[in-house]
Amino acid sequence: MADAKYIWGFVGPAAGSSEGRLEERPQPLLPPNIVEVSTGLAISDYTPEGVEEAIGRYWDCVDRVKQEGAQRIVLGGVPISSQLGRSRVLHLLQQTQSKTGLPADSTNEAIIAALAFLGIDEIAIASRWADQLNRAMSNYLTLAGIEIGSVTSEGQWASEAFSMSIERGFVLAMRLGREAMKRAPRARALLLPGGTWRSLAAVPLLEEEFGVPVLTNGVVTAWRFINEGLAPPVEGWGRLLASPPRG
Repeated sequence: MADAKYIWGFVGPAAGSSEGRLEERPQPLLPPNIVEVSTGLAISDYTPEGVEEAIGRYWDCVDRVKQEGAQRIVLGGVPISSQLGRSRVLHLLQQTQSKTGLPADSTNEAIIAALAFLGIDEIAIASRWADQLNRAMSNYLTLAGIEIGSVTSEGQWASEAFSMSIERGFVLAMRLGREAMKRAPRARALLLPGGTWRSLAAVPLLEEEFGVPVLTNGVVTAWRFINEGLAPPVEGWGRLLASPPRG
């Protein structure tokens, strides 16, 4: 990491991994000199109880990525933030910034910021999660002034989400994306939340089919760096990533 221009720390769910494990992960949407160091909360499930138990390890994770030279902290995972609720997440991010002196972000807040950047407040959500988690996610986004036109469901919790192959994830993203837009044809954007189903490949196809921006966890995370001038816009992976920063 000696040649890294920018190091950022990702605190994710990391179900099934050893608590405290640190690793570098490639980010295909960002240049190689922007390096992610990640560690996980070793979450048991995305239920309210599972999230509550896992978030108790958050500060240890923050300390670990900071020791690796992280210049910002990102709480990853739409389910984690959704179950905590927006007011609690915003307070947690404020505490993180105060304690570490580093900027703090979350996947949910990056989604909200990206939609504001695009001038969009009505979306369809292609979700594979269980109904209770979908309600928590919808409540979180609604508190930010976002109208939810439709939300799909496959009834998944953490174990099903983490066990999907890349191929199955892509097929599911396409099917649920089409279903969400069919239910809410007036939606001005489509959200494919969740990182483990590798939904990026579906983004350009769904954008071409429906003519609206398509957002994923990875897309909004990379956009944060683009919008701050730390990375160049990226062509071919959707309208948001191709957008230059606004002064």
